[in-house]
Amino acid sequence: MTCYLLGLSAYYHDSAAALLKDGEIVAAAQEERFTRKKHDASFPKHAILYCLKEAGVTLSQVDAVAFYDKPLLTFERLLETYLTFAPRGISSFLKSMPVWLKEKLLLKRTLGKELADIGLEGRPNVLFTHHHQSHAASAFFPGPFRESAVLCIDGVGEWATTTGWRGEGHQLEMLWQINFPHSLGLLYSTFTNYLGFQVNSDEYKVMGLAPYGEPRYVDLITRHLIDVKQDGTFRLNMKYFGFATGMRMINRRFSALFGLPPRQPHQSIRQEHMDIARSIQHVIEEAVLKLARTLHKETGLPNLCLAGGVALNCVANGRVLREGPFENIWIQPAAGDAGGALGAALATWYQYLGHERTVLHGQDAMKGALLGPSFEDEEIKNFLDQEALTYKSYEEPELYEILASLLASGAVVGWFQDRMEFGPRALGARSILGDPRKEKMQALMNQKIKFRESFRPFAPSVLREDLTSCFDLDRESPYMLLVAPVQNSIRQPLTERERTYVGLDQLGIPRSSLPAVTHVDYSARVQTVTGERNHRYYRLLKAFKAQTGCPVLINTSFNVRGEPIVCTPRDAYNCFMRTNIDYLVLGKHVIAKKESDVTAPGCGNAVS
Repeated sequence: MTCYLLGLSAYYHDSAAALLKDGEIVAAAQEERFTRKKHDASFPKHAILYCLKEAGVTLSQVDAVAFYDKPLLTFERLLETYLTFAPRGISSFLKSMPVWLKEKLLLKRTLGKELADIGLEGRPNVLFTHHHQSHAASAFFPGPFRESAVLCIDGVGEWATTTGWRGEGHQLEMLWQINFPHSLGLLYSTFTNYLGFQVNSDEYKVMGLAPYGEPRYVDLITRHLIDVKQDGTFRLNMKYFGFATGMRMINRRFSALFGLPPRQPHQSIRQEHMDIARSIQHVIEEAVLKLARTLHKETGLPNLCLAGGVALNCVANGRVLREGPFENIWIQPAAGDAGGALGAALATWYQYLGHERTVLHGQDAMKGALLGPSFEDEEIKNFLDQEALTYKSYEEPELYEILASLLASGAVVGWFQDRMEFGPRALGARSILGDPRKEKMQALMNQKIKFRESFRPFAPSVLREDLTSCFDLDRESPYMLLVAPVQNSIRQPLTERERTYVGLDQLGIPRSSLPAVTHVDYSARVQTVTGERNHRYYRLLKAFKAQTGCPVLINTSFNVRGEPIVCTPRDAYNCFMRTNIDYLVLGKHVIAKKESDVTAPGCGNAVS
């Protein structure tokens, strides 16, 4: 008899749903993609309905619902923390308790009511996994290894902030954990807040800013803020932090330590801010490396799986791969809380129900992370016709030949194909594409298309077979979670004057024959593309290489600053009309901006 398991994450940030059919991942999506509220934390009603539709089942056919967190343990942590720091935090305590007492503490009842509202008949079988168990399960069970060490690092889940695991077959054993308030994730988020960016959203901006600075605050950080032992275990000096009491991330001591007030979002970025970003990035990388080495020493295993929000730090991941003791590493593409929904369902299937696990010949079971909604060409055509839009339709391979030519001429293309990605990265299904050989392309896409900070780098997608000709990386990186150096053979030397530039003055200096995807430290966040994982995107890259000799495209997520990645054809069209994207490709249908005079909702007149 077929068994369906529904995994959920909700009520903190990045709510999501994932559905398994007899242990196979059928569908997974974040709620934000449907509600258009970035990092939506609400009950993932729309994501659930999508997963059920994809599987062709009703909610009543689901055997169990697994939630990614144990609320009673989280409540225990909150109470103990407030008591420890009392009377500090009394305002936060009084504000949070009504929500806990009415909703979160009785989460099983709350979930039952929410599920009933979308069609569940009868009492749901709701199970709860530990937060870090969900992360570990999301990393190990769909991973490509029969045996593996597993390292999970995030802000906090219940009590744990960092855990080490051993995975074998269908079992996961936790070896150790580091508890709140000592947290690498919260440390990094504190600096994110201090540098004027949004917590739980903009940590990658700190990572992108870091190469513009120098690590001159490392000693200050390790002397006063965090003590990292040789085995990677660590403790924070809580005199400098405010997050334990819930009202703010930092306090006056923190600002005084660096001699700078917290940067406000509207203020310009100074060299000190870049140096602070570089310093905390270095500290995090070193701590992660030490933890990985300890886990390898304890398990003796050649493989490592990673999950938790810190596993999205692709610079640290790249260092673990290059400098760590593991032969192979695999990172869950939805490493943050959204992936906890998938992990909760997988933990239920393998650990609670005890099913055996089959590794797919060294391949992961994530299906390229293409687990979201798709739209048939006929559906897209109906949308275009209903809106009376001007478009042209092309069959393969003509579609790829035309688009390759447009990209080579400097056009920016919105690319909407197949199933939407699960996780924070666009991987060639909901992407904005450009030619990485164009020196001005990074500035153009940041300023006129993404509407974001000029220092932000763009990622390259490269044909798997051409990887080593462009990047110093000897293995696949299908989920854009590894940073690697660009090859020396394509680097361009700097002039004597250019070598004297510091900070953001380094922007716009071409460093390789792929200047738009080469960061100031000669690194790139690489995505490898194969025909097995993403047929259409692979064929486009092949056509671009055939015309230009270049096997690389710029790939950035199809959204603008402050919005989730697009989900539907209408989302894609609205984004297209709000930006200077030149062409929109919806399946086989192509819209040219210059031929369209349709007004997008709330956007004023279209660009002609």
